[in-house]
Amino acid sequence: MSLRQLRDIARAVGIFRYSSENREQLTDAIADKAIGGSLPLADMAAIEAEMAPAPRPAQETRVVFLPRDPQWAYVFWEISDEDRERAQLDGAQQLCLRVADVTGLSGGSTHPHTLQEVVVDSHATEWYLPVPLSDRDYRVELGYRRGGGGWIPLAYSSVARVPALHPSEQILDQFVPFSLETAPSVMPSPVEPADAGLHERLYQTATSRWRRLGRGSEAFHELEEGMESGAGGQLSAAGMWASGRSESGAGGVGARQRSFWLVADAELIVYGATDPSARLTIGGEEVPLSADGTFRIQVPFRDGQQVYSIEAVAADGEQKRSITLEFRRSTPEAHVNTAEEAVAEWF
Repeated sequence: MSLRQLRDIARAVGIFRYSSENREQLTDAIADKAIGGSLPLADMAAIEAEMAPAPRPAQETRVVFLPRDPQWAYVFWEISDEDRERAQLDGAQQLCLRVADVTGLSGGSTHPHTLQEVVVDSHATEWYLPVPLSDRDYRVELGYRRGGGGWIPLAYSSVARVPALHPSEQILDQFVPFSLETAPSVMPSPVEPADAGLHERLYQTATSRWRRLGRGSEAFHELEEGMESGAGGQLSAAGMWASGRSESGAGGVGARQRSFWLVADAELIVYGATDPSARLTIGGEEVPLSADGTFRIQVPFRDGQQVYSIEAVAADGEQKRSITLEFRRSTPEAHVNTAEEAVAEWF
Protein backbone atom coordinates (compact mmCIF):
# COMPACT_ATOMS: atom_id res chain seq x y z
CA MET A 1 0.00 0.00 0.00
CA SER A 2 1.10 3.56 -0.55
CA LEU A 3 2.04 5.85 2.33
CA ARG A 4 -1.11 7.88 1.77
CA GLN A 5 -3.31 4.77 2.03
CA LEU A 6 -1.58 3.75 5.26
CA ARG A 7 -2.15 7.21 6.72
CA ASP A 8 -5.85 7.06 5.81
CA ILE A 9 -6.20 3.72 7.63
CA ALA A 10 -4.20 5.01 10.61
CA ARG A 11 -6.48 8.01 10.91
CA ALA A 12 -9.57 5.74 10.67
CA VAL A 13 -8.40 3.43 13.50
CA GLY A 14 -7.31 6.26 15.80
CA ILE A 15 -3.51 6.19 15.62
CA PHE A 16 -2.06 9.47 16.90
CA ARG A 17 0.68 11.43 15.12
CA TYR A 18 0.25 9.25 12.03
CA SER A 19 1.32 12.06 9.72
CA SER A 20 4.87 12.07 11.14
CA GLU A 21 5.35 8.29 10.88
CA ASN A 22 7.03 6.54 7.98
CA ARG A 23 5.73 3.48 6.13
CA GLU A 24 7.28 0.88 8.49
CA GLN A 25 6.11 2.68 11.62
CA LEU A 26 2.56 2.98 10.32
CA THR A 27 2.51 -0.70 9.32
CA ASP A 28 3.68 -1.76 12.81
CA ALA A 29 1.14 0.49 14.54
CA ILE A 30 -1.75 -0.87 12.47
CA ALA A 31 -0.57 -4.46 13.12
CA ASP A 32 -0.37 -3.76 16.88
CA LYS A 33 -3.93 -2.50 16.81
CA ALA A 34 -5.10 -5.64 15.06
CA ILE A 35 -3.14 -8.05 17.31
CA GLY A 36 -4.16 -6.28 20.51
CA GLY A 37 -7.82 -6.56 19.62
CA SER A 38 -8.42 -2.82 19.73
CA LEU A 39 -9.16 -2.76 16.03
CA PRO A 40 -12.85 -3.46 15.21
CA LEU A 41 -13.63 -6.34 12.89
CA ALA A 42 -15.18 -3.98 10.35
CA ASP A 43 -11.92 -2.01 10.18
CA MET A 44 -9.94 -5.23 9.88
CA ALA A 45 -12.04 -6.26 6.88
CA ALA A 46 -11.52 -2.84 5.30
CA ILE A 47 -7.75 -3.11 5.77
CA GLU A 48 -7.65 -6.58 4.26
CA ALA A 49 -9.68 -5.36 1.28
CA GLU A 50 -7.27 -2.47 0.82
CA MET A 51 -4.20 -4.67 1.08
CA ALA A 52 -5.54 -7.38 -1.24
CA PRO A 53 -4.04 -7.16 -4.73
CA ALA A 54 -6.34 -5.77 -7.40
CA PRO A 55 -7.75 -8.40 -9.73
CA ARG A 56 -5.77 -8.63 -12.96
CA PRO A 57 -7.68 -8.27 -16.21
CA ALA A 58 -8.10 -11.41 -18.23
CA GLN A 59 -5.02 -11.85 -20.39
CA GLU A 60 -5.47 -12.50 -24.09
CA THR A 61 -3.03 -14.34 -26.31
CA ARG A 62 -1.85 -12.12 -29.14
CA VAL A 63 1.21 -11.39 -31.27
CA VAL A 64 2.12 -8.09 -32.99
CA PHE A 65 4.47 -7.79 -35.98
CA LEU A 66 6.10 -4.36 -36.55
CA PRO A 67 8.63 -3.89 -39.41
CA ARG A 68 11.51 -1.76 -38.13
CA ASP A 69 13.46 -1.30 -41.37
CA PRO A 70 13.98 -3.26 -44.63
CA GLN A 71 16.08 -5.89 -42.83
CA TRP A 72 14.66 -6.23 -39.31
CA ALA A 73 11.25 -6.46 -37.65
CA TYR A 74 10.13 -6.19 -34.02
CA VAL A 75 7.68 -8.76 -32.61
CA PHE A 76 6.06 -8.75 -29.18
CA TRP A 77 3.41 -11.06 -27.74
CA GLU A 78 1.30 -12.09 -24.74
CA ILE A 79 0.20 -15.62 -23.82
CA SER A 80 -2.72 -16.18 -21.46
CA ASP A 81 -2.26 -18.55 -18.54
CA GLU A 82 -4.98 -20.84 -19.90
CA ASP A 83 -3.32 -21.17 -23.32
CA ARG A 84 0.09 -21.73 -21.75
CA GLU A 85 -1.21 -24.49 -19.42
CA ARG A 86 -3.17 -26.11 -22.25
CA ALA A 87 -0.05 -26.14 -24.45
CA GLN A 88 2.06 -27.65 -21.66
CA LEU A 89 -0.49 -30.44 -21.18
CA ASP A 90 -0.42 -31.02 -24.93
CA GLY A 91 3.35 -31.65 -24.90
CA ALA A 92 4.70 -28.19 -25.78
CA GLN A 93 8.47 -27.83 -25.47
CA GLN A 94 9.78 -24.89 -27.55
CA LEU A 95 8.18 -21.49 -28.06
CA CYS A 96 8.61 -20.44 -31.72
CA LEU A 97 7.81 -17.66 -34.15
CA ARG A 98 6.96 -18.53 -37.74
CA VAL A 99 7.44 -15.84 -40.39
CA ALA A 100 5.54 -16.38 -43.65
CA ASP A 101 5.53 -14.41 -46.93
CA VAL A 102 1.91 -13.61 -47.88
CA THR A 103 2.50 -11.01 -50.61
CA GLY A 104 -0.51 -10.84 -52.94
CA LEU A 105 -2.33 -13.68 -51.15
CA SER A 106 -5.49 -13.76 -49.06
CA GLY A 107 -7.38 -16.20 -46.91
CA GLY A 108 -4.38 -17.16 -44.77
CA SER A 109 -2.38 -18.61 -47.67
CA THR A 110 1.41 -18.35 -47.82
CA HIS A 111 3.94 -18.68 -50.59
CA PRO A 112 5.49 -22.18 -50.61
CA HIS A 113 9.02 -22.61 -49.26
CA THR A 114 9.00 -19.17 -47.60
CA LEU A 115 8.11 -20.22 -44.03
CA GLN A 116 10.89 -19.56 -41.51
CA GLU A 117 10.80 -20.73 -37.90
CA VAL A 118 12.70 -19.00 -35.10
CA VAL A 119 13.03 -20.55 -31.63
CA VAL A 120 12.68 -17.93 -28.85
CA ASP A 121 13.09 -18.03 -25.08
CA SER A 122 10.06 -19.48 -23.32
CA HIS A 123 9.90 -16.53 -20.89
CA ALA A 124 10.48 -13.82 -23.51
CA THR A 125 7.73 -11.43 -24.61
CA GLU A 126 9.55 -9.68 -27.47
CA TRP A 127 12.06 -10.52 -30.21
CA TYR A 128 13.85 -9.01 -33.21
CA LEU A 129 13.46 -11.03 -36.40
CA PRO A 130 15.60 -10.81 -39.56
CA VAL A 131 13.51 -10.15 -42.65
CA PRO A 132 14.19 -12.54 -45.60
CA LEU A 133 13.32 -10.05 -48.38
CA SER A 134 12.33 -6.39 -48.31
CA ASP A 135 9.34 -4.84 -50.07
CA ARG A 136 7.15 -7.86 -49.22
CA ASP A 137 4.11 -8.62 -47.00
CA TYR A 138 4.65 -10.87 -43.99
CA ARG A 139 2.60 -12.46 -41.20
CA VAL A 140 3.94 -13.95 -37.94
CA GLU A 141 2.49 -16.96 -36.14
CA LEU A 142 3.14 -17.65 -32.45
CA GLY A 143 3.07 -21.22 -31.21
CA TYR A 144 4.77 -24.18 -29.54
CA ARG A 145 6.62 -27.11 -31.06
CA ARG A 146 5.83 -30.47 -29.49
CA GLY A 147 8.61 -32.70 -28.22
CA GLY A 148 7.61 -35.65 -30.41
CA GLY A 149 6.88 -33.48 -33.45
CA GLY A 150 3.92 -31.35 -34.35
CA TRP A 151 2.84 -27.74 -33.96
CA ILE A 152 0.54 -26.04 -31.41
CA PRO A 153 -0.68 -22.69 -32.84
CA LEU A 154 -1.49 -19.84 -30.46
CA ALA A 155 -2.02 -16.59 -32.41
CA TYR A 156 -1.46 -14.84 -35.75
CA SER A 157 -0.33 -11.26 -36.27
CA SER A 158 -1.77 -8.84 -38.80
CA VAL A 159 -0.15 -8.66 -42.22
CA ALA A 160 2.48 -5.89 -42.45
CA ARG A 161 4.51 -4.55 -45.35
CA VAL A 162 8.30 -4.47 -44.99
CA PRO A 163 9.66 -1.33 -46.73
CA ALA A 164 11.89 -1.55 -49.76
CA LEU A 165 15.65 -1.49 -49.33
CA HIS A 166 16.16 1.08 -52.11
CA PRO A 167 14.33 4.32 -52.89
CA SER A 168 11.24 4.08 -55.04
CA GLU A 169 11.76 4.24 -58.79
CA GLN A 170 8.51 6.16 -59.26
CA ILE A 171 9.22 9.88 -59.38
CA LEU A 172 6.26 12.23 -59.61
CA ASP A 173 8.22 15.49 -59.92
CA GLN A 174 8.82 16.68 -63.46
CA PHE A 175 11.84 18.89 -64.07
CA VAL A 176 12.15 20.62 -67.43
CA PRO A 177 14.88 22.94 -68.74
CA PHE A 178 14.00 26.56 -69.34
CA SER A 179 15.59 29.65 -70.77
CA LEU A 180 15.31 33.17 -69.43
CA GLU A 181 15.70 34.55 -72.93
CA THR A 182 12.40 33.12 -74.17
CA ALA A 183 8.88 33.07 -72.85
CA PRO A 184 8.20 30.23 -70.38
CA SER A 185 6.61 27.18 -71.96
CA VAL A 186 3.74 25.31 -70.37
CA MET A 187 4.88 22.04 -68.80
CA PRO A 188 2.69 19.11 -69.89
CA SER A 189 0.55 17.81 -67.06
CA PRO A 190 -2.35 15.36 -66.89
CA VAL A 191 -4.34 17.87 -64.87
CA GLU A 192 -3.71 20.85 -67.13
CA PRO A 193 -7.14 22.43 -67.76
CA ALA A 194 -8.42 22.85 -71.28
CA ASP A 195 -9.25 26.47 -70.44
CA ALA A 196 -5.97 28.33 -71.01
CA GLY A 197 -7.20 31.38 -69.08
CA LEU A 198 -8.01 29.50 -65.87
CA HIS A 199 -4.72 30.26 -64.13
CA GLU A 200 -4.89 33.97 -64.87
CA ARG A 201 -8.52 34.15 -63.70
CA LEU A 202 -7.59 32.37 -60.47
CA TYR A 203 -4.82 34.89 -59.92
CA GLN A 204 -7.14 37.83 -60.58
CA THR A 205 -9.71 36.44 -58.15
CA ALA A 206 -7.08 35.84 -55.46
CA THR A 207 -5.69 39.38 -55.72
CA SER A 208 -8.78 41.46 -56.48
CA ARG A 209 -9.23 42.53 -52.86
CA TRP A 210 -5.66 43.75 -52.51
CA ARG A 211 -5.81 45.60 -55.84
CA ARG A 212 -8.83 47.52 -54.57
CA LEU A 213 -6.83 48.46 -51.46
CA GLY A 214 -4.04 49.82 -53.65
CA ARG A 215 -1.34 47.42 -52.48
CA GLY A 216 1.47 45.92 -54.55
CA SER A 217 4.72 46.77 -56.21
CA GLU A 218 5.38 48.72 -59.36
CA ALA A 219 5.13 45.54 -61.43
CA PHE A 220 1.74 44.82 -59.82
CA HIS A 221 0.36 48.28 -60.60
CA GLU A 222 1.76 48.14 -64.11
CA LEU A 223 -0.18 44.94 -64.71
CA GLU A 224 -3.38 46.72 -63.69
CA GLU A 225 -2.64 49.66 -65.93
CA GLY A 226 -1.84 47.31 -68.83
CA MET A 227 -5.12 45.45 -68.34
CA GLU A 228 -7.16 48.68 -68.22
CA SER A 229 -5.50 50.15 -71.29
CA GLY A 230 -5.29 46.87 -73.25
CA ALA A 231 -1.55 47.25 -73.55
CA GLY A 232 -0.83 43.51 -73.46
CA GLY A 233 0.27 40.89 -70.93
CA GLN A 234 3.73 42.08 -69.86
CA LEU A 235 4.36 41.84 -66.12
CA SER A 236 6.34 45.07 -66.01
CA ALA A 237 8.09 47.55 -68.22
CA ALA A 238 11.25 45.51 -67.90
CA GLY A 239 9.82 42.51 -69.76
CA MET A 240 8.01 39.24 -69.14
CA TRP A 241 10.48 37.87 -66.60
CA ALA A 242 11.34 41.09 -64.77
CA SER A 243 10.28 41.49 -61.13
CA GLY A 244 10.49 45.28 -61.01
CA ARG A 245 10.73 48.44 -63.02
CA SER A 246 14.19 49.81 -63.48
CA GLU A 247 16.97 50.52 -65.93
CA SER A 248 20.37 48.93 -65.70
CA GLY A 249 22.13 52.28 -65.26
CA ALA A 250 22.31 55.75 -66.61
CA GLY A 251 25.91 55.52 -67.72
CA GLY A 252 28.91 57.40 -66.56
CA VAL A 253 32.55 58.10 -67.12
CA GLY A 254 34.78 55.02 -66.99
CA ALA A 255 37.47 53.09 -68.70
CA ARG A 256 35.36 50.16 -69.92
CA GLN A 257 32.06 49.67 -71.69
CA ARG A 258 29.75 46.64 -71.53
CA SER A 259 26.09 45.70 -71.95
CA PHE A 260 24.74 43.81 -68.92
CA TRP A 261 21.35 42.43 -67.95
CA LEU A 262 19.41 40.41 -65.34
CA VAL A 263 15.89 38.96 -65.14
CA ALA A 264 14.22 37.04 -62.31
CA ASP A 265 10.68 36.17 -61.32
CA ALA A 266 8.65 33.52 -59.48
CA GLU A 267 5.60 31.35 -59.93
CA LEU A 268 3.28 29.84 -57.35
CA ILE A 269 2.26 26.17 -57.50
CA VAL A 270 -0.97 25.13 -55.78
CA TYR A 271 -1.53 21.38 -55.65
CA GLY A 272 -3.48 18.74 -53.73
CA ALA A 273 -5.88 15.84 -54.05
CA THR A 274 -9.46 14.89 -53.19
CA ASP A 275 -12.03 12.29 -54.17
CA PRO A 276 -11.90 11.86 -57.97
CA SER A 277 -15.68 12.28 -58.22
CA ALA A 278 -15.74 15.52 -56.22
CA ARG A 279 -16.16 19.06 -57.58
CA LEU A 280 -13.17 21.26 -56.78
CA THR A 281 -13.20 25.06 -56.92
CA ILE A 282 -10.49 27.61 -56.23
CA GLY A 283 -11.76 31.13 -55.70
CA GLY A 284 -15.07 30.12 -57.28
CA GLU A 285 -13.39 28.74 -60.41
CA GLU A 286 -13.87 25.02 -61.05
CA VAL A 287 -10.56 23.18 -61.44
CA PRO A 288 -10.40 19.85 -63.35
CA LEU A 289 -9.16 16.79 -61.46
CA SER A 290 -7.02 13.97 -62.79
CA ALA A 291 -8.17 10.36 -62.73
CA ASP A 292 -6.75 9.81 -59.22
CA GLY A 293 -8.22 13.05 -57.82
CA THR A 294 -5.05 15.14 -57.84
CA PHE A 295 -4.77 18.71 -59.11
CA ARG A 296 -1.86 21.06 -59.76
CA ILE A 297 -1.95 24.62 -61.06
CA GLN A 298 0.77 27.21 -61.64
CA VAL A 299 -0.24 30.83 -61.18
CA PRO A 300 1.79 34.05 -61.31
CA PHE A 301 3.44 35.05 -58.04
CA ARG A 302 3.70 38.79 -58.39
CA ASP A 303 4.17 41.39 -55.69
CA GLY A 304 1.27 41.82 -53.31
CA GLN A 305 -1.00 39.47 -51.43
CA GLN A 306 -2.84 36.47 -52.88
CA VAL A 307 -5.63 34.49 -51.19
CA TYR A 308 -6.79 31.17 -52.61
CA SER A 309 -9.99 29.64 -51.18
CA ILE A 310 -10.07 25.93 -52.10
CA GLU A 311 -13.26 23.91 -51.65
CA ALA A 312 -14.11 20.30 -52.50
CA VAL A 313 -17.74 19.13 -52.61
CA ALA A 314 -18.70 15.46 -52.78
CA ALA A 315 -20.56 14.23 -55.86
CA ASP A 316 -23.82 13.99 -53.90
CA GLY A 317 -23.28 17.40 -52.31
CA GLU A 318 -23.50 16.02 -48.78
CA GLN A 319 -19.90 16.58 -47.68
CA LYS A 320 -17.52 19.52 -48.04
CA ARG A 321 -13.90 20.24 -47.23
CA SER A 322 -12.14 23.58 -47.62
CA ILE A 323 -8.86 25.34 -47.01
CA THR A 324 -7.72 28.94 -47.51
CA LEU A 325 -4.11 29.64 -48.49
CA GLU A 326 -2.65 33.14 -48.21
CA PHE A 327 0.64 34.28 -49.75
CA ARG A 328 2.51 37.59 -49.81
CA ARG A 329 5.41 38.63 -52.01
CA SER A 330 7.45 41.81 -52.02
CA THR A 331 10.35 42.99 -54.16
CA PRO A 332 12.41 45.43 -52.06
CA GLU A 333 14.84 46.05 -54.89
CA ALA A 334 14.58 45.63 -58.67
CA HIS A 335 17.48 46.82 -60.79
CA VAL A 336 16.83 44.59 -63.80
CA ASN A 337 16.46 44.55 -67.57
CA THR A 338 16.19 41.94 -70.32
CA ALA A 339 18.92 40.98 -72.78
CA GLU A 340 17.04 42.78 -75.57
CA GLU A 341 16.98 45.97 -73.50
CA ALA A 342 20.66 45.75 -72.50
CA VAL A 343 22.69 48.65 -73.90
CA ALA A 344 26.38 49.36 -73.75
CA GLU A 345 27.25 51.46 -70.74
CA TRP A 346 30.37 52.79 -69.09
CA PHE A 347 31.42 51.41 -65.72
